[in-house]
Amino acid sequence: MIYRFLMSSEEVDDFRREITIDAEATFLDLHHIILDSVGYTKDQITSFFVCDDAWTKLTEITLIEMDTSFDEDNYIMEETHLNEGLEEEGQKLMYVFDYLTERAFYMELKEIIPGKNQEKAICTKSVGNPPVQLLSIDEVDPVPGASNGLDESFYGDEEYDPEELDEEGFEGLGPVGGNPYDDDSF
Repeated sequence: MIYRFLMSSEEVDDFRREITIDAEATFLDLHHIILDSVGYTKDQITSFFVCDDAWTKLTEITLIEMDTSFDEDNYIMEETHLNEGLEEEGQKLMYVFDYLTERAFYMELKEIIPGKNQEKAICTKSVGNPPVQLLSIDEVDPVPGASNGLDESFYGDEEYDPEELDEEGFEGLGPVGGNPYDDDSF
């Protein structure tokens, strides 16, 4: 059985890739053909996420084994076959290629071709240039209207007065403003 995937990016409107791959290939095989098709280096941590129709992440398949709790299943690309997580046309995958900024390609299983096998994954169509592989944190556009949480309430009240500090409960710690290392116990 052969799977035909369509891949796109939110960052570049005219970017598309079509990939065909055997259903019994591993997610690692899919990872390699994706990187080859876009010309990215293979030295970054990446993950696939099987998603629902609204692109909500359901199951993660990682490039390397991650320390996770025993309550969760741990899927690794090299050991997980495509047909284990993908069974019907229309299923969605997210391929996170830049972990630091959570940038990803969006993939959809467009067609399942039964009765055929394919020895090697192939990029059958390539349109447009992919986004750059890595961005620095400074280059990432914040979500409009979102707060990064670093306002005055993060650092404390601007009107903080150290005289308001109640000295009760601090007995034995030395005088306020004194050097705690002057005590003979040090």
